[in-house]
Amino acid sequence: MLERGTSHVTGMSTEMPSKLVATGIVASLALAFSGAIAMAQKPTLEPETFLPPIPAWSGASEALVAKPGDPWITPSETTGLTATPNYADTLTFLRKMDAQSKLMRIEQFGTTPQGREMVAVILSKDGAKFQDAKPVFLIQAGIHSGEIDGKDAMLMLIRDMLFKGKDSLLDKVNVVFIPALNADGHERSTPFSRPNQRGPKEMGWRNTAQNLNLNRDFMKAEAPEMQALLGLIAKYDPDFYIDLHVTDGMDYQYDVTYWFDGWDGLYADSPAIGKWLNEVYRPKADAALTAAGHIPGPMIFARDEADLPQGVDFMAFAARFSHAYGDLRRLPTVLVENHSLKPYRQRVLGTYVLLEETLKTLASEAKSLKTAIAADRAARPKSVDANWKTKEAAVGEMDFLTIASEQTESPAAGGKVSRYLGKPGPTVNIPIYGSEPSLQLSVPKAYWVPATKADLIAKLKLHGIKMETLAAAKTVEVEITRFDGYKTAGLSEGRMMYAPTGLKRTTEMHAFPPGSVRVSTDQPLGALAASLLEPESDDSFFAWGFFAEVLSRVEYMEPYAIAPMAERMLATDPALKAEFEKKLKDEEGFAASPLRRLQFFYERSPFYDQAYLLYPVGREV
Repeated sequence: MLERGTSHVTGMSTEMPSKLVATGIVASLALAFSGAIAMAQKPTLEPETFLPPIPAWSGASEALVAKPGDPWITPSETTGLTATPNYADTLTFLRKMDAQSKLMRIEQFGTTPQGREMVAVILSKDGAKFQDAKPVFLIQAGIHSGEIDGKDAMLMLIRDMLFKGKDSLLDKVNVVFIPALNADGHERSTPFSRPNQRGPKEMGWRNTAQNLNLNRDFMKAEAPEMQALLGLIAKYDPDFYIDLHVTDGMDYQYDVTYWFDGWDGLYADSPAIGKWLNEVYRPKADAALTAAGHIPGPMIFARDEADLPQGVDFMAFAARFSHAYGDLRRLPTVLVENHSLKPYRQRVLGTYVLLEETLKTLASEAKSLKTAIAADRAARPKSVDANWKTKEAAVGEMDFLTIASEQTESPAAGGKVSRYLGKPGPTVNIPIYGSEPSLQLSVPKAYWVPATKADLIAKLKLHGIKMETLAAAKTVEVEITRFDGYKTAGLSEGRMMYAPTGLKRTTEMHAFPPGSVRVSTDQPLGALAASLLEPESDDSFFAWGFFAEVLSRVEYMEPYAIAPMAERMLATDPALKAEFEKKLKDEEGFAASPLRRLQFFYERSPFYDQAYLLYPVGREV
């Protein structure tokens, strides 16, 4: 789910006061108290007692559910697709299938902070080594582990591929499946995790045991789970990536909504991939879902849920989100957001249909997909769109499938609120609003990262960015960046975020010690490198606080020492004197401030901390 209180254009936190946010209580404590909390709740506070009525639904996808007594019935199917198994029972069922099929293997690719193994299920007819001609399909469930539809849908689909005659789906595609990326959050499970969501009976927690939101971590790669995921992506180099979620918000008829950069031509850093997703993948996915009785649609963010004619936002997302990150690194990525007010059974079946159709499309369109990927990986853009903002004018319109509603008085709210009535409403034509970049990042020939930033060099490698490492010290001509100042941009993911206020760049000879790296942008991930290393980027390492040390000045000079030094500087440097006199005349308040006047000279003296506000990454232009 992409929270409605968060700005998705910049990614900066703008949580509304009514939002319930995680308090940092570790998941182990939550597990200890979850049973007591659940027992303390009154039955009247169960979601089904206050959520809107359920619209009637039936679809051809109902036939996908295993019959009672089937030896391969999944744990969720035994409950009528109303509950989901815990992590241990999920792994037990997967290992049961693994033991009976040569088409499947399970590998551990990481360990969570609470010590749980992170597993990937590999489905292939190729054996241990994948054939390069076949697309690799990465399916990820449970990055927000309360939104777990994808796990149970995929358990059913794996069962059907291994034991129910659908193994032909693996003839031309290889699959890597993560059942629950946030395994620790998966086990912080209660009936009260997601009050806007209709099932399963107990749901895991959104954040990890370290209280990190993994779908804000793709760029900074701080969480062990994200580092493990990036390692898995580097190992298998997937050709298609689906990130499975559940949304919330207003009620509407759509049950499976999804999004990718390139939807209707919007926001694609990888234009060939975006076009393929929009013109090849999307029609096939929509047709399959519709035929199975589901209603697909775009990911929906209403501007005002009580006033739908105001329209919806088809916004650009910062690269910290999975689908925008995938677009930036030339990996076709689809973000699925099933509608939380639809019953769990309906959502799981819709996910099954989408995943099966994706396998079929990857098999039939492998050549065109790989051609699109190759085209974007061959591109060497000179600039990268960044720091998206809302565009004032509408970018289009859509016929929106509503659920009937009415405005009623609420004594609790002290005014009117929307009440959804559980039946289709009118189709309403509404405007679509979008985004535009507020910044173009200029991509240099290469970046030089000093050995002192070993942690960030390791992160660049984790992203798959290629580099040359210096075996000996080297002095090179680079563009060096100094900030005029900086501002804080809010607290996000436990980190204070920063933005520079003005840049000054000078070309000079600069020494880099052994262990420093040269990151050429003449590579498929050159745009990703720029987005991480250009300090003005909203998702740069600087923005996330990994260069906060340059914001602290070391050593100071007393006024009694500055004043005579300044007088000597004025007497011996005509250019400095002219600059000072201009500042006296032009800058409000400067002439009347002794401290600011003396600071002017101190900053231009050899005694000033030359590393203060100096960004240590060089640009080779």
